[in-house]
Amino acid sequence: MTTAKTRILFLCTGNSCRSQMAEGWCRHLRSDLYDCASAGIKKHGLNPLAVKVMAEAGVDITSQHSKTTADLGGQEFDFVITVCGDADENCPFFPARTRVIHHGFDDPPRLAAGAASEEEALAYYRRVRDEIGDFIRFLPQELT
Repeated sequence: MTTAKTRILFLCTGNSCRSQMAEGWCRHLRSDLYDCASAGIKKHGLNPLAVKVMAEAGVDITSQHSKTTADLGGQEFDFVITVCGDADENCPFFPARTRVIHHGFDDPPRLAAGAASEEEALAYYRRVRDEIGDFIRFLPQELT
């Protein structure tokens, strides 16, 4: 008998960077335990620098796309993990059985706004990528 995987939704403002990274890491590292998805309060499109730094880490997120919770077609989740303050404060309603957890990460585009070069900007994306990767590696502990 197989047990259903725990369903997790990573939620952020625009579903362009942090939540996409979290979904990618989850699929890459924890697909044995979790069925992962991501969404945003709005759609901002997939951030190309997020795609680039995830590829550097061996995680391909090019098949993922920016979506809102409305685009998920009423899917149910065991956990919703908000990865930014805006999503935490404006989290849509989920059924009572869904547990909402907030674990915020810095916003790479905002951090990189004043970068003098793409390489300088990428350093911010890499740092947040690695922080999200570490969070996903320890997910069982984070969900208790």
